[in-house]
Amino acid sequence: MDKDNIFTIKSDVTHGRGYVYCLQYHIVWCTKYRKKVIVGNIESDVKEHLYRTAEDLDIKILAMETMSDHIHMLIECKPQCRISDAIKVFKGNTARWLFLTHPEIKTKLWGGHLWNPSYFVATVSERTKEQITNYISSQKEK
Repeated sequence: MDKDNIFTIKSDVTHGRGYVYCLQYHIVWCTKYRKKVIVGNIESDVKEHLYRTAEDLDIKILAMETMSDHIHMLIECKPQCRISDAIKVFKGNTARWLFLTHPEIKTKLWGGHLWNPSYFVATVSERTKEQITNYISSQKEK
């Protein structure tokens, strides 16, 4: 093995105190019953609130797209971030805020839940980051 070529891939690493990291995740979650409620003003409000929540969690959103019944995000976070907890905060805070500011959503859902309890999460390598970013941006319904 040629030791001079081990680190030839340009990487956007972050330096912490005593560690170096590059942690990115592709996250997807759906509305309950796949109801198409993320439309109109609600869509822009969801995005705005997710950006604010990410800032509070010290998470960087690299790409995001909302469809009428689900959300795609590509995020970058610190190693101290538990991804399952971050997703709970994204979903919980967004649902609470939307129910308060857009009570009409409740008429489309039953049981008082905005989000399906499940979600998808996958780690992203430096080689797939651009592919996932392009995929997320292509998901918008026409």
